[in-house]
Amino acid sequence: MLTLTRVLPPNAAAAVVTTLSLTAGDRAKSRHRFTADDGTPLYLTLARGTVLRGGDLLAGDGDPAGLIRVVAKPEPVLLVTAASSFDLLRAAYHLGNRHVSLELAPDGLKLEPDPVLEAMLAQLGGLAIAPATLPFEPEAGAYRSGMHSPIHSHSHDHN
Repeated sequence: MLTLTRVLPPNAAAAVVTTLSLTAGDRAKSRHRFTADDGTPLYLTLARGTVLRGGDLLAGDGDPAGLIRVVAKPEPVLLVTAASSFDLLRAAYHLGNRHVSLELAPDGLKLEPDPVLEAMLAQLGGLAIAPATLPFEPEAGAYRSGMHSPIHSHSHDHN
């Protein structure tokens, strides 16, 4: 079993030997056994609190000659869109007030399916809510320093 202990930026100069497709929940597990997409057994032993992003590269303690690329695995989500930016902003406010994990985009929101939240959003009005199966990359949160986020620069060592 290959033990992976380091996270490298997506642009690291080394050969990728396989991929590891993980849901958003699985990408938040810092110590767990997984199976790579090619069937290779893997064990993650990363720093506690590490949240992986699609595109990250994983390596063991030795030479990073064979890296594993993390893929954001498609999973069930709710897509929320609105005709007005205010309606979308209001939806994000109400979801954030409930500490819901969200993926933000200029034209919509993605969240894990939840019938109570879906009903709340429908009550707000002005929103289109649709189920989908897509990769989910929720925001890491303002207080999670050192965690990955879509704008994370990767300018430091993850040890």
